[in-house]
Amino acid sequence: MDPTERATLSPALVDLAEAHGISPDHWGFHGEKKSAPASTLVAILGALGVDATSPENIDVALATVVDDEWRRMLPPTVVTRRGVAFRVPVHVTDGVDVEVWAELEDGTHVALSQVDDYVEPRTVDGRTIGRATFELPADLPLGWHELRARTRDGQSRAVLAVTPDRLELPEHLADGQHWGLMAQFYSVRSRQSWGIGDFADLADIAWIGGQQLGADFLLVNPVAAAEPTTPMTPSPYLPVSRRFVNPIYLRVEDIRETAYLSAADRSLVEWAADDVRELSTDPGPIDRDAVWDAKKSALRVVFEAPRSAARQKAFVDFCLSQGSGLESFATWCAFTDHLGSGEWPEEYRTPGSEAVARLREELSDEVDFYSWLQWVADVQLEQAQRAARESGMGIGIMHDLAVGVHPEGADAWALASVMARGMEVGAPPDMYNQQGQNWSQPPWHPRELARAGYAPYRDLIRTVFRHAGALRIDHVIGLFRLWWIPAGAPADEGAYVRYDHEALIGILCLEAHRAGGVVIGEDLGVVEPWVRGYLNDRGVLSTSVLWFEKDEDGRPLAPEAYRPLSLTTVTTHDLPPTAGYLAGEHVELRERLGLLTEPVHQVRQEARKEREQMVLALASRGLVGDEPSERELVEALHRYIRQTPAALLGVSLADAVGERRAQNQPGTDQEYPNWKVPLGDSSGSVVLVDDLAHNARLRSLAAVMNEGTGRSQGEGPEGSDRSAG
Repeated sequence: MDPTERATLSPALVDLAEAHGISPDHWGFHGEKKSAPASTLVAILGALGVDATSPENIDVALATVVDDEWRRMLPPTVVTRRGVAFRVPVHVTDGVDVEVWAELEDGTHVALSQVDDYVEPRTVDGRTIGRATFELPADLPLGWHELRARTRDGQSRAVLAVTPDRLELPEHLADGQHWGLMAQFYSVRSRQSWGIGDFADLADIAWIGGQQLGADFLLVNPVAAAEPTTPMTPSPYLPVSRRFVNPIYLRVEDIRETAYLSAADRSLVEWAADDVRELSTDPGPIDRDAVWDAKKSALRVVFEAPRSAARQKAFVDFCLSQGSGLESFATWCAFTDHLGSGEWPEEYRTPGSEAVARLREELSDEVDFYSWLQWVADVQLEQAQRAARESGMGIGIMHDLAVGVHPEGADAWALASVMARGMEVGAPPDMYNQQGQNWSQPPWHPRELARAGYAPYRDLIRTVFRHAGALRIDHVIGLFRLWWIPAGAPADEGAYVRYDHEALIGILCLEAHRAGGVVIGEDLGVVEPWVRGYLNDRGVLSTSVLWFEKDEDGRPLAPEAYRPLSLTTVTTHDLPPTAGYLAGEHVELRERLGLLTEPVHQVRQEARKEREQMVLALASRGLVGDEPSERELVEALHRYIRQTPAALLGVSLADAVGERRAQNQPGTDQEYPNWKVPLGDSSGSVVLVDDLAHNARLRSLAAVMNEGTGRSQGEGPEGSDRSAG
């Protein structure tokens, strides 16, 4: 790229970019202002359907965008807040009368009143258009409604979403502080697992957490769908679909039909399990491919087994409730099995094509199989959430929503009309990733998403909340703006594209309210202060990680200064567990992998200083004595965050059992076994679900979290015959 290109942006190109929500410049992590290359702006505009390849085309596009909203009688979607009167612009032929009303979910019609707000008519495409302004009443009920307008010339419809002004915490969580466990649950196996943590293990971990340890929630990694064939992408943060579930987490034996298999079919299931069950006690990297090959063969056997009339009806009802979204996802899975995971023939790349319809019919049994997998997974997720709540947890399972999806996955295929082609999501350079980051995920197309009434986004949030008490939104700033990188360009040659955060956050709050759930936004890193204030006002909890919270002098932030409406933790899955972090193992690992951009001795010195400052902060509050042990330090750090006003506190299960190895090392791919490290103790020995209730270190840390709360721990599972599922 020509180094002068950033400084030669034409004013017209800048105006066009800004008109389409693209920020031509941003502030770098050293505080300097950076401008995007002209080529980046042209490419992003192209992905938005705007031709900016010449000065003439830019002028035409500028003239067009000014008149866009005047060409529509109603906006494509209106998202408003309950309790707030909202004005809607309605565009009609100048002088023509118009009637506007809202049709509510319950069938009620509410007429809208026109307000006196004169706007000069505009000539658009040879027609004089006037703007009439109508006001939505402030007392419309929460929900998904329809806005209608009618003139002598015709009618127009728009999606109307009335969202909560603020998402309030459930009553039982509104007073006091509540804590929970955080786990990469695929890494937590039991003796009954098939080499990877599954939904039955999830239920057992939740039950132990609530009943035996006094926890109120269990935050887990995204359980979203991965490839239906091997090799399977290890990262739970790069799913093929965010709405649907990865069936690798199924407990085959807990599917009802498994119990009634013939002797021959049961042998097939048992043989498949025998090949991988011993992997559950293997301290080596988790082998998802071996696990999925074994489970998939067993699940096909169970799928072919007859179902009772009631079970079949439940399956059909589930498919109907999930609609075309499930059909498209199952179709993509069946096609991937049939066509392979490489590039498909052109005729199958468009979901609505006749060729796709024909092949879907040919593969109808396979489509049914993949739909069935989602149904049995939904049943087991429901059982896990029920086990969590029955254990005494106030929230239960807290799911995690990844930023985006695999560029060649089911969502990228089925939802292509609301995604920006040729673009990849990432982040600009920062102090930890000085070349920037490219996560290879296609972004939502802001305008097409609005034209679709936000249905794909709504359905995603609604589905994930089906069996969740809370939802963590990874990189929540992505609901405000995303760093778009043209495919093939370096990560630092991107630009921010703005989204209608009022709509996206509002819909998130609406679906959370309907589910009775809590929302946590992961707002770490470079986030404008107003965003955190906005999230706080809407009732979305922020995220605080102890190691990242510093005062203006760079020292550990005093607990009293933490944000009240937050989920506060000592660590996160992108750092080594606390024992490893205290020992500086994050520095040694990055040095070994060649990830350091500064001299290793300098980085080691900074890490030692950070540790010393933290120990001093703990000592100043009487939380540690002289020469504290590793375990004493870990517990003291958790006592430190207990002194914050944070509404929720998270305890890493890895911290609780003494694990030292990181689950993920940012900036690496094959250099480190990311997302494959099984849960172990301080010596690397495997820790199973079966052992958690008796784990002395875990119970001791749980006691720390329960100090002064009045909550007590159970005595252990003796005498209980409970089993998940």
